[in-house]
Amino acid sequence: MDLKESPSEGSLQPSSIQIFANSSTLHGIRHIFVYGPLTIRRVLWAVAFVGSLGLLLVESSERVSYYFSYQHVTKVDEVVAQSLVFPAVTLCNLNGFRFSRLTTNDLYHAGELLALLDVNLQIPDPHLADPTVLEALRQKANFKHYKPKQFSMLEFLHRVGHDLKDMMLYWKADKASTPEKLEETVEAGCSE
Repeated sequence: MDLKESPSEGSLQPSSIQIFANSSTLHGIRHIFVYGPLTIRRVLWAVAFVGSLGLLLVESSERVSYYFSYQHVTKVDEVVAQSLVFPAVTLCNLNGFRFSRLTTNDLYHAGELLALLDVNLQIPDPHLADPTVLEALRQKANFKHYKPKQFSMLEFLHRVGHDLKDMMLYWKADKASTPEKLEETVEAGCSE
C-alpha cells in the first residue's frame, strides 16, 4: 500500500486545458473549461462556442470553394441614353493645377512636388513632353540669375488651383434646344 497519492487523484491543481482556457483570449473558452462540476452555464457556453465555430468553418469553406471555382463575368451591358437630363456633371480635368498660372517662383519651390522638376531643379525626361509645353517649362525653369522670393502654399493653391466657376457650364436654353449642341462648344473632347 502506497501512502503517497498520485497527482491525478484528489489533486486540487487545475489541468493544463483549464490553465490554457483561463489564459486564452479566445472568446468563451474560459467559461467552458472551468474548475468544478458541469453546470448549465458551461453547457450553454459550449453550445454557443461550438455553434459559432461551426458557422465560421461552414462560411469560410464556402467562400474558399467559391474563390477556387474561378468565377468570372465577361458580359458587359452598355446602355446609351437617348437624352441626358440636365444638369449633367462631367469632370475631365485631372490636373490639379493650371500650368499657365505657374510662375518661376512656383517652380523653384514646388516644381519637385508637382513632378515638373527633379531634385536638381532640372526637367526630368524632356523627350516625353509636348514641345510647346516643354519650351514654356524651360523658360519658367531658368534659374540662372533667379533670386527666390517667399513662397506661400495657400496663396499658391488659390492662384494656381482650378476655380469651380471656370469649370461650370450652365445650360440656359428652351426645351427646343438640344444638349447635342453643347458638345460643339466644348473643345476638350470630354463627353457624358
